[in-house]
Amino acid sequence: MPGLLVLMGSGETSPTMVEIHRAVARTLRAGARAVLLDTPYAFQENAADISARARRYFAHSVGLDVEAAAGITGADWVFSGPGSPTYALDRWAGSGVAGDLRARVRAREGVTVLASAAACTAGLATVPVYEIYKVGADPHWREGIDLLEPLGLRAVLIPHFDNAEGGTHDTRYCYLGERRLSRMERELPPGTAVLGLDEHTALMIDLESESVRVAGRGGLTVRRPGSQTVLPTGTHTDLAQLRRLAEGGTGLTTTPPPPAEPAPAEVTLEETIHTCEELFKAAVGKPDMVAAAQTVLDLEAEIVKWAADTEEDSGGVDQARELMRLLIARLGELASAAGLRSLGLPSLVEPLLALRLRLREEGRYEVADALRAAMLEGGIVVEDTPDGPRWTCTS
Repeated sequence: MPGLLVLMGSGETSPTMVEIHRAVARTLRAGARAVLLDTPYAFQENAADISARARRYFAHSVGLDVEAAAGITGADWVFSGPGSPTYALDRWAGSGVAGDLRARVRAREGVTVLASAAACTAGLATVPVYEIYKVGADPHWREGIDLLEPLGLRAVLIPHFDNAEGGTHDTRYCYLGERRLSRMERELPPGTAVLGLDEHTALMIDLESESVRVAGRGGLTVRRPGSQTVLPTGTHTDLAQLRRLAEGGTGLTTTPPPPAEPAPAEVTLEETIHTCEELFKAAVGKPDMVAAAQTVLDLEAEIVKWAADTEEDSGGVDQARELMRLLIARLGELASAAGLRSLGLPSLVEPLLALRLRLREEGRYEVADALRAAMLEGGIVVEDTPDGPRWTCTS
């Protein structure tokens, strides 16, 4: 079984990365042992739920039966993702996992997939993102587990490199921003490069052939004082070229992609939220209430698809649910308009009833009740009967 090191900038258990995970899983032998290393988030009260969601994601979307564990002995495939990089570092150093991870890479054996917080630990130094961004500590580095050293790379790995959540303030470079990263770069050992991995993007290194590929939605930035080179998604090169860039060389030689290139990554949930909001506005403006109701159904389907995402910082699913509640309330208001009656009320009500039924089947009774209340406000009374929901118009 070939050795692979896969580093992901974010989105590791989202629909955007499914094809990348599937491509990696196809390299595994039958009956391979797959381990979810839960250390980075083990301190969280919802750690068990995060593990359960991740295991469902790999089982249903990737076809990989994964066990959650605190160690990796005997594992063919190892995955670790969201949480706190420094919490993971402290536990891995004390338990020997850090040494085990380095040994896997040095021996060019097994598949190792590190994402987000876990990927942050892969270089010779680590960004203590919680302490700096959320607690207010002065910018500083922590020693990393340095999985890149056996590959001849003197570098730090920064995920979430193109993050734009801040809006009015700079949250690029794993929430550091340019000012803090520039200051921190001066504290790195001489000759150290920054490898910046964009969100929903993977750096895939074949440890045997030393081939390198960038896949996903963004790119890999090789940054040194005064210069940087961006390797966009689809780039195929090798470790020798990556080492040269990290050492300050210029130019890049790439190789043609192999025939079995993974399909392009899906859109992010944030992009879907914006699209649904615009489609809803356009449908209401026509007016086309069937299209408006379908937009709500499509948004709900996206929420279900993204429910396994274990990365909680962006709050994308919560934002989508808030928008869905807003659109549902808006549909209720529109249903009360006298002019809507002439458009054919059943064509609006039936899709809404289908949405409410789906919500109830999934146990999301609070949202289902909000939909029922919105319909009542619009003059639609919904009554649950043994034969299914029945509705009447009050006017």
